Amino acid sequence: MAPKLSKYKMRFKTLTHCLGALGILLAAGSASAQTDSIKYNHLDAFGPITWPVTGAGTRSASGQPGEHYWQNRADYLIKASLNETPQDTTVTGEVTISYTNNSPDNLDHLWLQLDQNLFKPDSRGGATTPIGGDRFDVKGFSRGGYRIESVSVTYKGQTYKTEPVITDARMQIRLKTPMGPKGEKIQVKVNYSFSIPFYGADRMGRKKFKAGYVYEIAEWYPRMCVYDDVEGWNTLPYMGLGEFYCEYGDFDYYITAPANMTVVGSGDLQNAAQVLSEQQQKRYEEMRKSDKTVMIIKPEEVGQAATHPFKGTLTWHYKMQNTRDIAWAASTAFIWDGAKVNLPSSRKGIAMSAYPAESAGNDSWGRSTEYLKNSIEIYSAKYFEYPWNSAVNVSGVALGMEYPGAIFCLSDLKNGALWGDVTHEIGHNWFPMIVGSNERKYMWMDEGFNTFINQYSTEKFNNGEYFDAKARPSNGIARFMARATDPLMAAPEAMGLNDYGQYYNKTSLGLDILRNVVLGADRFDYAFNEYIKHWAFKHPLPYDFFRAMNDASGEDLNWFFKPWFFTTDKLDQAIQSVTYVKGNAANGALITLVNKEKLAMPVDLKIIQTNGKTETLHLPVNVWQRGGVWTFIYPSTVTIQSLEVDPDRQLPDVDRKNNVWGK
Repeated sequence: MAPKLSKYKMRFKTLTHCLGALGILLAAGSASAQTDSIKYNHLDAFGPITWPVTGAGTRSASGQPGEHYWQNRADYLIKASLNETPQDTTVTGEVTISYTNNSPDNLDHLWLQLDQNLFKPDSRGGATTPIGGDRFDVKGFSRGGYRIESVSVTYKGQTYKTEPVITDARMQIRLKTPMGPKGEKIQVKVNYSFSIPFYGADRMGRKKFKAGYVYEIAEWYPRMCVYDDVEGWNTLPYMGLGEFYCEYGDFDYYITAPANMTVVGSGDLQNAAQVLSEQQQKRYEEMRKSDKTVMIIKPEEVGQAATHPFKGTLTWHYKMQNTRDIAWAASTAFIWDGAKVNLPSSRKGIAMSAYPAESAGNDSWGRSTEYLKNSIEIYSAKYFEYPWNSAVNVSGVALGMEYPGAIFCLSDLKNGALWGDVTHEIGHNWFPMIVGSNERKYMWMDEGFNTFINQYSTEKFNNGEYFDAKARPSNGIARFMARATDPLMAAPEAMGLNDYGQYYNKTSLGLDILRNVVLGADRFDYAFNEYIKHWAFKHPLPYDFFRAMNDASGEDLNWFFKPWFFTTDKLDQAIQSVTYVKGNAANGALITLVNKEKLAMPVDLKIIQTNGKTETLHLPVNVWQRGGVWTFIYPSTVTIQSLEVDPDRQLPDVDRKNNVWGK
C-alpha cells in the first residue's frame, strides 16, 4: 500500500505558521550536528549518475530497446542418440545451426559454446574448484567433455569442412568468407558426442534408481555464443557458477533412445502416436483437458512390457519455437503425469512431471504437476503470459535447474521444499528465458528477479499453503550485508562461494524495498511489468533495467541502484534524540534521526504518545539529501512514549538497537 501523509501534512502546516523561525534554526542545527562517527556522505549518495550508453541508437534513454536495436538469431535442428552400455552412457549427436547475422558488422569468425567441456579434467572450471569442492564442481569426471567429430560450414551455396579452434569451453570457427551483415544467413553443422557425467555441476547428469537411471540432459549440443551490440562476441567460458547467455530461435530436435525409456523435454511432442501406447495416447489427451493431475504412466506400470510395447530404439520428436535453449530427460523409471494449464488469453497449455517411484507420494512428487501448473498460471497472470505450450518437471540428481519448458528438481524433496524448488525453477522461465539477460555476467538479473516473483507465487498458491507472512528476509540480509565483501555487480566467477546467495536474496529484498517502501505497489508493478514487456525475448543490460524503472515509475532511483548493486554499503538508521518545543510536548516534539552508514533509505517511524495515540510516518529518502542528520517537528499533543524506526523490519538495518527510543 502506498504511504499516506495527508493528516500529518495538515497538522505540520499549522505548526509551521507558528514555528517558521525555529525551523530555520533547526535546519542549520541539523547540518552542524553531524559527527565524525557518521559514515554517510550525501554528495556521494545523491551525486549525479549517467549510466553507460550504447552507440547507434540500439538502446534508448527510457530503458527500452532503441530504434536501431538488433539481435542475432540461431535456429537448431538436432538429431541425437542416448547410448546406454555397461561401460558408459553417451550422447551422440548432429546439430545443424542456421545462424542469422542481424548486426551491422561483417563476421570473420563464429564462436560456439561447448559447455560439456567443463567436465574435462583440465577445464578452467576444474582448475578453479576449491580443494574441498563446491556445489558446481566437476567431481573429477575423467571421461568428460565433447568429442567433436567434424565441423562444416555452408555459406552462399558453398559447403566446406573446417578445423575449429577449441579453447576450454569455447569453439571458434574461422570463416573462409566473412559473413555479411543485416540479415545474412549461414549454416554450421557439428557432429559430436560426450559421456554423461554422474554429477553435471548440479545442472544435469545421471542418477540410479531401482527401475533404472534417470538421465537429465542439458548443455548437450554445441550452441552459438551471443553476438550483441554491447560487447560483440560474448565468450566468457562456462566454469560452473555462472550460467548462460543464449540467442533465441526455433528448435527442432529428435532423441533416439532405448525403446523401454520415456523421453520428456522442452517443447511439444510431435509424434505421440509413434512413441506412446494407445492407452497412453488416450491419457495424454485426457491430461490436456484436465485441471486435475492425470497419470500417463502409473506407478504400477513402470517396468511392465505393455508400458513400452516397442523393441530396439525409439525416436522422440520435439519442437519449441522462439526459445533460447532446450533440455530433456530419459529413463526406464519414469512415472509420468500432467494437467492442463489455463493462460490469461484463454490459450491452454500442459504441465507435466516425470519421476521415479522413490519420489512418488502425495507429500512429494505426486503434487509436482499441481505445483508446476499453478506457478505458470500465477506468473502468467501477474507478469507475462507463458509463451510456450508445455512444461515438464523431472526428478533426478540436480538440486534445481531451469531450462525453457523443462526444469530439474532433486528427487527426495517433499512438501514445501518441493514447492519452493518447482516455483523457483519454473519462475526462471520468466527470468532469463523470456527476459534474456546475460547470466554469466549479471547473475542477479535472473536469480534475484526470480526469487522476488517466487514470493508472490508462494503467497498466492493454495491460499498461502507454504507462505510465512511473518518471515522477515531483511533480518538475514542485514547480517549478510554486515560481512559482505563483493557487490551484486561482481561476476559469478568473482563472487565468493559462500556469498553468491546474495544474488538471490539481496536482489529480491531490493525489489521488495522499491515496491513496499519507496514506490508503493502500483507504481512499482507498472514499471516492473513495462520492463518485462519491452525486453521479452531480448537482451537487457542492468542499465536498461535501471532506466526502465526510473522512466515508468517517474522517480529518479539512482540513489538506490548505485549503492545496492555496485557497492557493499550498509544501512544504519538511528534515533538520536527527542525534545519538545519550548519544553512543552503540547507545542510539538523535535525528533532527530541519524543516517550513520553509507546507504540511504526512506524512514518509516512509528510514534506512540502517552495518550495511546499511535501513528507511523513515512519520510522520503530526500530527508538525507543534505546530510546524515535530520530534525523535524512532530505535532505531538502529549509526551511521546516511544519511537521505532522501520517497525515492520522491511529494511536491512545492521543495528536495530538504535532504532528504538523510549521502550
